[in-house]
Amino acid sequence: MLTQTIESEQLTANLPVSDVRIKQAELILFTTQLSVMLDSGVVLSDALEAMAEQLAPGTLKHIIVDVATRIKSGDNFSDALASYPRVFNSMFISMVRASEASGNMAYMLEILSGYLNADAETRKQIKGALIYPIIMLLMASAATGSLMFFVLPKFTKIYESRGAALPKITQILVSFSQMLGDIQIMATALTTVTAIAVGLHFWYQTTSGQKVLDWMKVRTPIFGTMFVDAVLTRSMRIMATMVGTGVSLLDALAVMKMSCENYYFRHLWAAADAKIRNGYQLSESITLAPYGHLVAPGIIQMLRAGEKSGKLGRVCDKVSAFYEKKLQNSIRTTTALIEPLMIVIMGIIIGTIAIALLLPVFRISSVIAH
Repeated sequence: MLTQTIESEQLTANLPVSDVRIKQAELILFTTQLSVMLDSGVVLSDALEAMAEQLAPGTLKHIIVDVATRIKSGDNFSDALASYPRVFNSMFISMVRASEASGNMAYMLEILSGYLNADAETRKQIKGALIYPIIMLLMASAATGSLMFFVLPKFTKIYESRGAALPKITQILVSFSQMLGDIQIMATALTTVTAIAVGLHFWYQTTSGQKVLDWMKVRTPIFGTMFVDAVLTRSMRIMATMVGTGVSLLDALAVMKMSCENYYFRHLWAAADAKIRNGYQLSESITLAPYGHLVAPGIIQMLRAGEKSGKLGRVCDKVSAFYEKKLQNSIRTTTALIEPLMIVIMGIIIGTIAIALLLPVFRISSVIAH
């Protein structure tokens, strides 16, 4: 165990800093603990060293030690964190840099910790909603495979021995079962599927691929609303967190654009950024921007009211809370719709196979009767 720990530490130390990563839970722990220690009056470098001493050897300890060393050498905390872009994203760096200017780093880290916890919970909910249909699909595949590989071949031998003519649907299933048992055909099919999957992966890296696949995400009947709510929840949460703590709106939009994985929302925030630089308000920018229809008119009205009252950060926080509740409702609705849908699909597949197996029995009975 000790040897594995040392090897892990050496591997982390040999990695380029730009490639180092940690788990989301570790980042939340680091942010929360550092916020508490700074709020208690502990000096930043001392707080980092104390945290490093408590940790077992690993990636997080290596990062904290390196950051503390850089700070003692005269670097700013934000610059030291920026050396690990895979760990501390642009939002994290921007807020830490703003806290260095305001002198209120403990409070800023507390806000960041709350954001990271909320973001992790949102991702967990979305994954939970997607896991259910995957499990149901695997169960349907397992049941279908068992019938095709083990049950159908035995029935086929019985049918052949009786000399009964098989119904068309049974002939199709028998042919399909024989195809699944052919190693050469399955190897070709597996190679084709793998090639298509790899091709789709690289195609998604292109602009046309992103547009098509992200359009499907947004427009899918059951999942579309959930995807839109998830993106808007995260974007509004970023804006509320950053604007509410004194970071400029343009910096917040830049972070929203970089952290957004959907092509259409990424271009929406980029267009809004350009409009604001030309003198427009945020609410006007979203309305005039391409794909601005993805944001509900009621939300734009709330943002407009926040701009007029000078409380945009507070309004963004309320919008974020609204979309978070809406996302939870979307997840519940999606899960509720998926369950009967998957049951119907499984029933159709297994029922079709059962019918195909039983139809020849009646013909065999008539052959025996004669």
